[in-house]
Amino acid sequence: MRFDAIIFDFDGVLLESEYAGNRQIAEYLTSIGHPTTPEDSMANFMGLAGADFLGAIESWIGRTIPDDFHAMRAEEDSRVLEEGLPAVAGAIRFIENLPETLPRAIASSSSTEWITRHLDHLGVRAAFGDKIFSGREHVERGKPEPDVYLHAARALGVDVRRCVILEDSPVGVTGAVASGAWVIGLCAGNHCAPDHADRLRALGVHAIATDFDEVARLIA
Repeated sequence: MRFDAIIFDFDGVLLESEYAGNRQIAEYLTSIGHPTTPEDSMANFMGLAGADFLGAIESWIGRTIPDDFHAMRAEEDSRVLEEGLPAVAGAIRFIENLPETLPRAIASSSSTEWITRHLDHLGVRAAFGDKIFSGREHVERGKPEPDVYLHAARALGVDVRRCVILEDSPVGVTGAVASGAWVIGLCAGNHCAPDHADRLRALGVHAIATDFDEVARLIA
């Protein structure tokens, strides 16, 4: 291994949640009079959480978000947490093939409940132990700030400069690159448009991988 630890984003890296979630947002915004495509949603909101996420939507529509948006999101999140979502292609095999002694963590904008419930569905929660970190819960500043990645590296006991980070969103890549780690822009999820790799390259990723076999080659 070229690195002393590996840190994963979650949505869009391990879990196929990005396109479905952004399609839902786009459909809702369109229904209230603000035509929005899933691609618009991914370009403007993907990777954000909490007040930053809501602020980005309000900036897009130019007004306060209606209350029923929150009810709609909560209902859909509840359904998805109960039923689960598929893994990004190759993600489970990649995790299972990592050396057992390699420190690893998840650093996500999602809540720890969301992450752990889905890891349970995917059958790989034990692979991460307690090294599951949320930009909403473990640091004051979420992505695109680097704080959640720096927090994860400290928890692993590894210099962040000796970590490799897998990220898929522009917001996440911005924080990962700022952390000082070696960053792979992962374009393996079904939300990644043909120009996605170019967007991540422009933000300073060290390499692009279109699947987990390529990730394995890059970190070997």
